[in-house]
Amino acid sequence: MAETVRLELVTPVRQILSEDVDEVIAPGVEGDLGVLPDHAPLLTALRVGELAYRIKGKLEYVAIVGGGFLEVNNNRVIVLADDAELGHEIDLEQAVQRKLKAEAALERERKADEKTFKTVEIELMKELIRVQIAEKYKGAK
Repeated sequence: MAETVRLELVTPVRQILSEDVDEVIAPGVEGDLGVLPDHAPLLTALRVGELAYRIKGKLEYVAIVGGGFLEVNNNRVIVLADDAELGHEIDLEQAVQRKLKAEAALERERKADEKTFKTVEIELMKELIRVQIAEKYKGAK
């Protein structure tokens, strides 16, 4: 039995993470899912949300801000995300400002067509995730 899984997080721009971890908790489209060593093969779509992973008992967080896919195979978890940020890299003050702008944009577009409204609503969800994760890191210091 393996003791860890290899977590690889990749966006179209760069490889963000490549670590041996104890556990991965991901925002699947049908709910959060956990991956431990020797997990069965799996392929699933991801929603905008928070990806967490545990290394030696400590939880680390990543903001998955564009959705994507997760594949599990042979103790390897590959996350192909449209966009992602490591939690400790998120500046809380900037994230709060972007969230406020997204809320204002959502209010402006509330009466617009449904497609525009949904696009703005997704942007607000992304900013909320960034703020939540940045607050976790700020509180841990």
